[in-house]
Amino acid sequence: MKVVAINGSLRKEGNTAAMLKELTSKLEAEGIETETINIGGKKVHGCTACMKCFENKNSKCVFDDDGINDCIAKMKEADGIVIGSPTYFADVNTETKALIDRAGFVSIANDQFFSRKVGAAVVAVRRAGAVRAYDTINHLFGITNMFTVGSTYWNLGIGLNPGDVKDDAEGMQTMYNLASNMAWLLKKINSDK
Repeated sequence: MKVVAINGSLRKEGNTAAMLKELTSKLEAEGIETETINIGGKKVHGCTACMKCFENKNSKCVFDDDGINDCIAKMKEADGIVIGSPTYFADVNTETKALIDRAGFVSIANDQFFSRKVGAAVVAVRRAGAVRAYDTINHLFGITNMFTVGSTYWNLGIGLNPGDVKDDAEGMQTMYNLASNMAWLLKKINSDK
């Protein structure tokens, strides 16, 4: 079993990364292989609704110069997908939104290849607005026929400066519980195969 975690933050060692590390460490302790990919800071294309993914049916977006297709391929092969984003003006940042839109369209256009995978949203926030960012990520999982994993609180952590989120005891506990729930669900699903 494998989980791919995608960090949309421009801060490769920021609060989103710290939360994803807490999550993936617990998943690995549960025997789940993980891989973390950073897309933040790369020039990514937003979806243009060109519908070429429906014409080509090659499991790729027509834009092939920004690393998003590599993410989509890894998401397709994984059993679980975690998408992490900082909160920008009460929503995900543009890199994360580009991934969501393009990966979602490509999956739907290619026989819903995200179907029945396990998904989790992880959001870093300074103060407020994280719930909308959390919802934005979860909308991808809902429209692509995935199982969404929750925790003992919304999957978010509070912090401004890189590393501040580590002082958010409830946020870190939420990541630990989220990983535990995700591992449990992945094991249940895979025990039936």
